[in-house]
Amino acid sequence: MTDKTALTPSTHTTPPAKFSHGVRKGNILQVAGQVGFLPAVEGQAPTPAGPTLREQTLRTFANVASILQEGGASWDDVMMLRVYLTDTAHFTEMNEIYNAYFEEQDLQAPPAARTTVYVGLPAGLLIEIDALAVLG
Repeated sequence: MTDKTALTPSTHTTPPAKFSHGVRKGNILQVAGQVGFLPAVEGQAPTPAGPTLREQTLRTFANVASILQEGGASWDDVMMLRVYLTDTAHFTEMNEIYNAYFEEQDLQAPPAARTTVYVGLPAGLLIEIDALAVLG
C-alpha cells in the first residue's frame, strides 16, 4: 500500500481546521480549495491578494501551483479543476483571466476538465479553486 502524504508548501499557513492543503497517494494528488491569500507571514493572519477578481484569481492559481509543485506535479498533470465563484457576474472575467493564465503556462498536455459553481465564501474572497492531478 502506498503512503498518503500531506502537502503544505512554505508559502502556506497551517490549515484552520483538520485538513491538508494537498494530499498525494501514489500517482494521485488532490489540491484542497485554495483562495487568493498572499504567501504566509509567520505570526500573521492570511491576507487576500487584493480586492479585484484578477488579483485574487492569479494568486489562487499561484497557490494551487505551489501545492502541485510540492507534490511533484505540474499543470500538465491536472485532470480536473473546480472553480468556485461568489458572483455569477464574474464568470466572463474569470474565463478571460483563466484563458490568459493557461496560455502563458505553455501546457504540453490537453487542458484539464473544469467545473464552475457559485458559492458563499468568507467576506472579501471572490474565488476558490481546487485541483485533481494524476502523475505518470
